Amino acid sequence: MAAQRRRILLSGVFGPFGVDDEWGRKENIMELFHNQVTKAQGVASFRSHNRSFGLYFIAENIDADVTVLDFPTRRRFELEVGKGYDMVGISFIAPNFVKAREMARITRRESPESVIVLGGHGAAIEGVEDRIDCDHVVKGEGIRWMRQYLGQDVDAPIVHPALPSCEGLSIMGAPSPGAMTTVLVPGVGCVNGCSFCCTSHFFGKRYVPFLRTGKDVFETCSRLADELGVEDFFVLDENFLKDRQRAVELLAEMERHDRYFTFQIFSSAEAILAFGVDELVRLGVTFVWIGVESASVRGNFEKNRGVDAARLVRELRDRGIVVLASGILCQEHHTQENIQHDIDFMVGLNADFVQFMLLTPMPVTALYQSQEKRGLLRDDLPFEEWHGQKQLSYRHPAFPDDSAERWVGSAFEQDCEVNSSSMYRVVATSALGFARLSGMARDVCLEVRRRQVEQRLRLWACMLPAIVRNPVNAAESERARLLDLEVGRTFRRTPSERLRRALTPLAAAAWKLRTLVMGDMIQPRTLVTRYDRHGAGRSRAAARDVRRRPVLGHGPVGATRAVGLAEGGSA
Repeated sequence: MAAQRRRILLSGVFGPFGVDDEWGRKENIMELFHNQVTKAQGVASFRSHNRSFGLYFIAENIDADVTVLDFPTRRRFELEVGKGYDMVGISFIAPNFVKAREMARITRRESPESVIVLGGHGAAIEGVEDRIDCDHVVKGEGIRWMRQYLGQDVDAPIVHPALPSCEGLSIMGAPSPGAMTTVLVPGVGCVNGCSFCCTSHFFGKRYVPFLRTGKDVFETCSRLADELGVEDFFVLDENFLKDRQRAVELLAEMERHDRYFTFQIFSSAEAILAFGVDELVRLGVTFVWIGVESASVRGNFEKNRGVDAARLVRELRDRGIVVLASGILCQEHHTQENIQHDIDFMVGLNADFVQFMLLTPMPVTALYQSQEKRGLLRDDLPFEEWHGQKQLSYRHPAFPDDSAERWVGSAFEQDCEVNSSSMYRVVATSALGFARLSGMARDVCLEVRRRQVEQRLRLWACMLPAIVRNPVNAAESERARLLDLEVGRTFRRTPSERLRRALTPLAAAAWKLRTLVMGDMIQPRTLVTRYDRHGAGRSRAAARDVRRRPVLGHGPVGATRAVGLAEGGSA
């Protein structure tokens, strides 16, 4: 490629999000938790937006003048692309196919000389280069591809950008208490190769490490912590504990330097058991997302062979580790008669969070290829509906019409009715962890972890008065009241904690009124980040982040999926 092509625009798809229009569907909301996890929990639902993280990774690691445009309006994208960039990169997932196609059309009209590059998981759509007017399609890790295209060193070290893990986290109308969490991406892909998994198949069932050793992870965490003033990391790695040696080395580095970060991770059950539940406490894991998938052997995967999921969840929560357990509904073996068994199983785990998703054979996965060969894929269903919360994208004789949507909706409602809101459960888990650590012999590491769980418990317990007044049902109100009394007997509340306790019920009431009048939608604010040419491998200090006000509107919430990673994926 010619050396002068150095003005690059990288963009996620345009909003509004979570509305029924010619570009999208109301179910494809731009909030990960409110979309797929806490959607039935009303005012207690966790609300936030996640950036298109991969775009920032690419911008940080190439020698070019790069603009990252995140959550633009259609008009904002049109104005930006009209500035005449040498390259326009569009990152999207399958449900946003129509938006990506429209953005390519706008680019051709407003900047006909621009090279158009498609990336993200949407790039895996069969024949996408014939369906969307583009010049290149990046399938896989995008930093290496972009460096090669620009004639730069493909093997140069990966520089990790400093980014918040989410934008505007709130619960019950109140901003999340505590310090910001930053995103950490040690690598992309997964070797487990579960048949339905986009991430694993997108990277050829391989793991591509960005941070190869525990020392690499620790040094990156230290730099990001110093730059952003954070100690907590949301680890976007499909199966972080799979590389056990790296995690062991990370713990050793923290103990050696007497600097103890905390981590929220994704991990398979078998990797957790191989590492050790008690070692997770020492490592500083405070949250783990586990793919439980199904109660039956027929509906499960090799990663869960021989795992007692209920026991594992219980042991993790007893140690103060918040658990998100995900399950897949309307699998091929499911019927109207047996699907309730899997729902009961997932609810019975009593995890802090439960994700229910419909089995969705996405392009590039083994599941997609299998169902394509058998003629089961629904050619009549537009990609806007391939979001896993309403219609099945394949023909299932047991779930015609809207029955799949009804099952997934009732599953979320059952979990909330039985186990109470996730906010309540998170406080309860923190209380369990504090009690356990307080009652055992501790070295320096465990004493730090005890203080950290105490801080979390104090912060999150301030939400209990709001839960008492806005319960899922009478059982939750009583549970929250008793837990509040227990925490009150354990700690003497500080003035700031008493103030938060007084304000959270008011915030919840204001949010309920707001949703009644204006609807439940929260549109993410447009983010524009300019990277002046600074050379790959240098600090992000040259980047300028320009933000715009959030847009509030009618209807269901606008939401995101955290699939961005370094391939440039975007919700």
